[in-house]
Amino acid sequence: MAENNGKKPSGPGARTRGASKKLWGGRFEGQTNASVERFTASIHFDRALARFDLRGSTAHTRMLASVGLLSAEDERALVEGLAEIAAQIESGAFPFDPALEDIHMNVESRLREIVGVDIAGRLHTGRSRNDQVATDLALYLRDASEAAERGILELRGILIERAAEHLDTVLPGYTHLQRAQPVRLAHHWLAFVEMFGRDASRQQSLRSRLSDCPLGSGALAGSTLPLDRQHTAAALGFDAPAANSMDAVASRDGALEFLAAAAICMIQLSRLAEELVLWSTAEFGFVELADSYATGSSLMPQKKNPDVPELVRAKSGRAIGNLVALLTVMKGLPLTYNRDMQEDKEPIFDSAGTLRDSLEVMGGAIQTLRVDTERMAAAADDAMLLATDLAEALVVAGVPFREAHGAVGRIVGHCIDKELDLRSLSREDLQAFHTAFSAPAAEIASLESALEGRNLIGGTARGTVEEALSKAREDNTRRLGELSDGENR
Repeated sequence: MAENNGKKPSGPGARTRGASKKLWGGRFEGQTNASVERFTASIHFDRALARFDLRGSTAHTRMLASVGLLSAEDERALVEGLAEIAAQIESGAFPFDPALEDIHMNVESRLREIVGVDIAGRLHTGRSRNDQVATDLALYLRDASEAAERGILELRGILIERAAEHLDTVLPGYTHLQRAQPVRLAHHWLAFVEMFGRDASRQQSLRSRLSDCPLGSGALAGSTLPLDRQHTAAALGFDAPAANSMDAVASRDGALEFLAAAAICMIQLSRLAEELVLWSTAEFGFVELADSYATGSSLMPQKKNPDVPELVRAKSGRAIGNLVALLTVMKGLPLTYNRDMQEDKEPIFDSAGTLRDSLEVMGGAIQTLRVDTERMAAAADDAMLLATDLAEALVVAGVPFREAHGAVGRIVGHCIDKELDLRSLSREDLQAFHTAFSAPAAEIASLESALEGRNLIGGTARGTVEEALSKAREDNTRRLGELSDGENR
């Protein structure tokens, strides 16, 4: 036998392949550098996909058996092995290994230990991590959007019931944070009911665009194997297989849409939170947060701080940032899969958790806060809130609105200069500014007439608001019922 004198083998076929311990390491000689392993590993966050990955693998296993690519014995072993892994993950006993990069490799590696290398090696038949992760993510987003929709509707229900309690509570409505016109607190909170209704619709609509199953698309071009993609899609609750294998593994618009819907909802929550912060100040004094939804100062013992709505207001920035982050990741990627897309998951998981928690704490804060109806009524008793009613009285008398606006503006200036209550002006006082006035200000404009006169759809009249409340309650009950029916199917 010839000696090699310590030299490495050379020539065709002399290199020893498969030295890497990675499950994908067949063409690699060396081990992955430790810093690269740390940099590329995703198991510390994509373990959140574990139950979806196991669902996908189980469906894939059964499909392989149905088309003859797995024996019944191997199918049974794989399904039982995947169930054992699911139980270990659920109990916290699963040994996650960062060196195995992601949830997919961790599951497959553990499966090798449970059922043996040969049987476990059959699981990935006709599958790539590209279509696998796209499927896992679609399943996760479907669940996350349904949970978000439910949370939104539950908050909406709380607002509806609190609004019903305050049908006759009156406060100023604001523009530019200046007192504008009197409104009912019920009407004010129903504005948020409408906003959150649209947020819930966005989540529901999103799921209709997550109805195609990526599994079976392979790395990008499908498979030469006789896979039954309809079988897998149906088993996982999708409507159909994804129509284009390249689109299936390359696209993340469903994730972007979820992040956009979450960011929009967080902005609505932030606006509601901002009002709770303002309204709970001594300057407004409209509401007081329950002790269970407020905190104190470490220095000033008299303080009661609205930390819950403040944090919700701040966390809207996280949701906006998550959307911008993934938009930036995706904007320059060529088809199809690129490792950049690993950066999609942390923003999604963060936004889903942030939205869930924000909805929960805001629901509790609204449900338990105390409304100071007297303070609101005193603020709404500002006579200047009736100025528009005076102008509209002139319009009814045939005066062009711009002319009426100018006349009432001069009346307002006069009242401010003379420190007069607008309602104290007589007909003669008013006629000094415009001859079309036919009655004293107190007869033309009052708090009651300001509210009840606005009886158009969407207005502040009591009957109009009652009808809006009834419709909102019915709509919310129906939508929550549909969600529950969907879960039970």
